[in-house]
Amino acid sequence: MSPLEAMAADSGSSASSEPIITITPEAIEQMIEMRDDEVDGDQLGLRLAIASQAGEDFRYDLSFEEFLKAAFTDEVRTHDGMKVIIPGDDVELLTGATLDHTSTQGLVIRNPNKPAAPNVEGLVADDELSAEIEALVSGEVNPALAAHGGFVTYVGHDGEGTAYMTMGGGCHGCSMSKMTMLDGVQTMLSDALEGIERVKDLTDHSTGSNPFYS
Repeated sequence: MSPLEAMAADSGSSASSEPIITITPEAIEQMIEMRDDEVDGDQLGLRLAIASQAGEDFRYDLSFEEFLKAAFTDEVRTHDGMKVIIPGDDVELLTGATLDHTSTQGLVIRNPNKPAAPNVEGLVADDELSAEIEALVSGEVNPALAAHGGFVTYVGHDGEGTAYMTMGGGCHGCSMSKMTMLDGVQTMLSDALEGIERVKDLTDHSTGSNPFYS
């Protein structure tokens, strides 16, 4: 181990060598080429962070920074000679993701995780009804929406029969998303649960991109 690597191992990041994300050989080759074009490239690592807010589709921030200056809460891993820095707050939502590179799409992140639900004041999200809603969403609603590349995230209910959701994937920004939410998700929840009569969508669809429907 070189002195540089030894210092990185002691630089406040986890000592674990378990990978957090998978990086394909094509992506590694591309990232190393880009890193080596930078000044002092051998001291730089790829920082991969989630730039979106809770309840929004994932957006990512990729940049190069000195891995020796990684924050104590950051996780640093080595992938075939490339240091990868992941903020501690993003580890859970990036675990199992894959960074790939293709000739048609460039760098692509495939992430099996769902964005965290936003915290909306006044809504209940930790009671028995919420547990029933979340079970229905994960077991029936999202598998149905997956055919269109979409999913919903449960935010909470108001105690008066209304459940609040955000929509992501192919449903985010989709011209049919409102119909999908009201006619599909609302029907599934209201038919199955006595405490739910309505579903409201909290998504800002103006930020959606690449919807399944045009």
